[in-house]
Amino acid sequence: MFSYKLLKYHKKLNDVGFTKRFYTKKNLLALTERGFFQDIFPDTAGPQMTKMFEKTPQTIYAGFDPTADSLHVGNLLVIMGLLHCQRAGHQPIALVGGATGLIGDPSGRKTERNQLHEKIVETNLKSIKQQLERIFQNHQECLWDDTKHKNPRFPLIIVNNADWYRNLNIIDFISNTGRHFRLGQMLSRSSVQSRLETEGGMSFTEFTYQTFQAYDWLHLLRAHNCRFQMGGSDQMGNLMSGHELISRAEKKKEVFGMTLPIVTNEEGDKFGKSAGNAVWLDADKTSAFSLYQFFVRMPDSEVEKLLKLFTFIPIKEIEYLMDEHRKEPEKRKAQTMLAEDVTLLVHGEKGLKQAETVTNALYNGNVEGLAELNPQEVQQTLGGATLVEILAEPEMTMIKMAMQAKCFPTEADATRIITAGGFYVNQKRTQNISEIVTSGTHVLKNGITLLRVGKRNFYIVRWLK
Repeated sequence: MFSYKLLKYHKKLNDVGFTKRFYTKKNLLALTERGFFQDIFPDTAGPQMTKMFEKTPQTIYAGFDPTADSLHVGNLLVIMGLLHCQRAGHQPIALVGGATGLIGDPSGRKTERNQLHEKIVETNLKSIKQQLERIFQNHQECLWDDTKHKNPRFPLIIVNNADWYRNLNIIDFISNTGRHFRLGQMLSRSSVQSRLETEGGMSFTEFTYQTFQAYDWLHLLRAHNCRFQMGGSDQMGNLMSGHELISRAEKKKEVFGMTLPIVTNEEGDKFGKSAGNAVWLDADKTSAFSLYQFFVRMPDSEVEKLLKLFTFIPIKEIEYLMDEHRKEPEKRKAQTMLAEDVTLLVHGEKGLKQAETVTNALYNGNVEGLAELNPQEVQQTLGGATLVEILAEPEMTMIKMAMQAKCFPTEADATRIITAGGFYVNQKRTQNISEIVTSGTHVLKNGITLLRVGKRNFYIVRWLK
C-alpha cells in the first residue's frame, strides 16, 4: 500500500492519462533512458545482452562489502538496480563479502583501509543482510502494485562469499585459478595504477582483491548460472578481471558487466557523504526524518536526475511532475515526491509516516502528530536530540524547566535568550520566563514537551510523575 499523499498524487496523474507505476522492461538496457547505466562490458555486447534479457530470465548479481554496519545512500543505486532486475522478471543476487570485506577493496581509495576484525565483519554482515531484506520487503509491500504478480517471480538471494572461501585451499586456488590471471592486466587497472603512484603504494593484500572478486563471479556462474554482474563505475576493473577469468576458465559461457554512475552532488562529493557525514540506510544511524529531509533539500538542478535513478516513477510522469514543479518551485513538489518514495522504500510506511509527522511538527507547526510517538521515537527522528527526564512539579516556570532541561548554561543566558524570542515550547515562541508549564498546553498527551533553542537545538522533556 501507498501513503495517503502518494495515493492522492498518483490518482491525479492517473486522471491525466498516466499509469500508476513503472514496470521495468525485460531488457534491462532500456534503463539507459533513466541515466541508469554508465557502461556495459564488453562494450559491443549490447545487442547480445538485449536478446538474452528478452528471451529468458537471467541472473544478475551485485556485491556489498561489510566495511560498516550499515549501507548508505551511495549504495542505494546498486540496490535499485537489483530491484529493477526483479521487477523485470530476472533473478537478483546480493553478494555480501564476508571474505573480501577482510581484504578491503582498493577501488576509489588513496590509502589502504583499516583491517577489520572478523567479529566486526560478522556483525556488519548481519546488519547489511537485514537492510537488504527490509528494502526488498518494503518494495514488495509498498511499491509493487501489480495485482497479477504481487509476489516476485524471483525473490532476492543473498550469498556470503566466506561460505566458499572458508574451505578453499590456498595452494589449490593459486595453482588452479591463479594461472588464469595475467599480471600485466592486473597492474593496468586504474585502481592499482593510482595507488602505485602514491607514496604508500599498495599492499599485496589489496592487490589480490580483484582476484577474489573475479572468482566470486566464477563461483556464482557455476552455482547459479549468473551471467551478469552489476556495480558502480569504480568497479569496472574488478568486473573486467572477472570477465577475463571466466573467459579462460569457462570458455563456452560468456558473461557481461554493467556499471552504474557514481552519483555526486553539485560540489562533486560522493552522494550522501558530503563533509564526511554519510546518510545511512539504518534508522538508528540516520533517522527516517533525516533521510526524508536529505532528499527534500535537493537542489532543483539535481531532482529530475534523482527521480529517474531512485524512484520507479515512469519517465513521462517525471516530466509531468517537473512541469508542475517549475510552476511553483517554492512548494518543492518534485523533491517531496522523491523524498516520499525513497523513505517508503528504505523505511516503509511507518518510517514515512514518522518523517512526515516530524516534518509537519517542525516546519508547519503541527506538533499534535508528535503526541502519537514515544519519546525514543521522537529522539530518533530528530537525529539524537537531547532527551531529559524532569519530575513534574506544581508551578513549574518556563525558566526552571529550561534550566532543568539544560537548555542554557546559566539563568542569565536563559533570561536573555527567552525574553529575546529565541526559545520555543512545542514549536511556539515563549518569551515569558515566569509562565507556568501546564498540562495540555505545554505537555503533549504522550507526556513529552519539545523545546527548541534557536533554529536547530532540540530538547525532548519526558515528564515523570
